[in-house]
Amino acid sequence: MVELVDYRQAWPAEFRRIGERLRKALDTVAIRIDHIGSTSVPGLRAKDVLDIQVTVEAIDRVVEARVLAAGFRQPPGVWCDHRPPDAIGPAEDWRKLFFYEPSGERRINLHVRELGRPNQRYPLLFRDFLIAHPPMAAAYGELKMRLAACLSAEDDYPEVKDPAVDLIYLAAQSWAELASWHPGASDA
Repeated sequence: MVELVDYRQAWPAEFRRIGERLRKALDTVAIRIDHIGSTSVPGLRAKDVLDIQVTVEAIDRVVEARVLAAGFRQPPGVWCDHRPPDAIGPAEDWRKLFFYEPSGERRINLHVRELGRPNQRYPLLFRDFLIAHPPMAAAYGELKMRLAACLSAEDDYPEVKDPAVDLIYLAAQSWAELASWHPGASDA
């Protein structure tokens, strides 16, 4: 069962603490460390799991080893992001490293993505678009609440939610062109 909670004022500070820890562990290997996902959008209901994106020049063993040395746990498998319907280019553009929080610590999803790949841009644009468009964020929040109430299996939640996220992302891309959007400074 998916449990959504009201926006928590503590989420940005919790992200900053984890971001500082990642910055120390990764040093200059991390080009950016950003708070992404629903917990990064003020006022939006979300699962109480922080999503964090670390942007690197290249996904390699050095990056993986540093994140693991910092205590983060890596589930098995090769990880790729959901590919939106307008995506062009190779499947490699959607590859990432994925980690969970160290055992016994605050729940997080840590996504490591390469600079300039579409999957690195997607969550930053999505976040910034929702922040700039509160009515869209409110509609997205309502959709999430209804999905959480209707779906009994947590694994079904992203499968049903992803197409709706794509609709918002497609609108966000048009907004980005009109507004000459570029990601701001890194969050950590």
